Amino acid sequence: MQFIKNTPKNSSQNSTKANLCSEQKPQIILVIRILFEVVWTILRTNYEILKAIIKWFIPPEPKDVSDEIVLITGAGHGMGREVALRFGKLGAIVICVDINPQGNEETVKIIKQGKGKAFRYECDVTNREAVLKLADQVSRDVGEVSILINNAGIMPCKPVLRHSEKEIRTMMDINVNGNLWMIQAFLPSMLERNHGHIVAMSSMAGKMGLRNLVPYCGSKYAARGIMEALAVELHEDPRDTNGINFTTVSPYIVNTGLCLKPRIRFQRLMKTIDPGDAADQIVDAIRRDYHEITIPSDLYYGNKIFNLLPPGAGKILTDFIGTGLDPHD
Repeated sequence: MQFIKNTPKNSSQNSTKANLCSEQKPQIILVIRILFEVVWTILRTNYEILKAIIKWFIPPEPKDVSDEIVLITGAGHGMGREVALRFGKLGAIVICVDINPQGNEETVKIIKQGKGKAFRYECDVTNREAVLKLADQVSRDVGEVSILINNAGIMPCKPVLRHSEKEIRTMMDINVNGNLWMIQAFLPSMLERNHGHIVAMSSMAGKMGLRNLVPYCGSKYAARGIMEALAVELHEDPRDTNGINFTTVSPYIVNTGLCLKPRIRFQRLMKTIDPGDAADQIVDAIRRDYHEITIPSDLYYGNKIFNLLPPGAGKILTDFIGTGLDPHD
């Protein structure tokens, strides 16, 4: 005799419902988690916005830089020298780096005459091997660099079709690759100590295109992009990197000898900037850990508004302002 086991009619239905519930449950949990993340992200974003607003009205106190080791490229003249002199007066140990021995030595002498501490090194920042050797030498001679200021740069000014291949390659090597080699050389020790500050000299030409400066604009956009990407990379690094700060500086026309033929329609509103005044603002921004500044400061927000305009409107506004550089070589 064959016995047949009776199965309840709804048993298969119940098992199907159980399977569906088991599949739906993780999905519900996932949705809830995402909702919590969205709320948490909004709260954190608003908190940072509030911090920025408070910081705008009540700037943070400048940090003490005495005994910090500050390395400045292009320290032999112009803004590099002015920034070096100011850090020397603040008690920092200043490492002056330039390819020009005479100008570099003069900067060091001025700092020492003011009872400051300074050391001189000649280095071609386009030579990666030389930069790595520089980092090793400075570490042995003086100590670990805590503030790196990538200031070295050149600015040939002419229509893009008149630039030679050598001019463009040389400028990109100095203005872009030089920044990268210095970062690769000095960032590791900052990461080991979770202490440091990297500064890049960009330009208003790194925020908007200008005639006669096509390759230069590209190099300064690149310098700004390097800094933005580096900040994101360190933010996502699993190590604690909160002790490392970044500042990108975007000056308008500064009287350093690079801008030989400035064209300014409204002289009183947009006058050229003295290197000393620019250096004061740069050092202040570093000491207050500002992420980005323009010189003058009102151009920061003016540029953001300009970038909201459609291209045609931007060209009309550029024509009206009438500011730029005429070719000088």
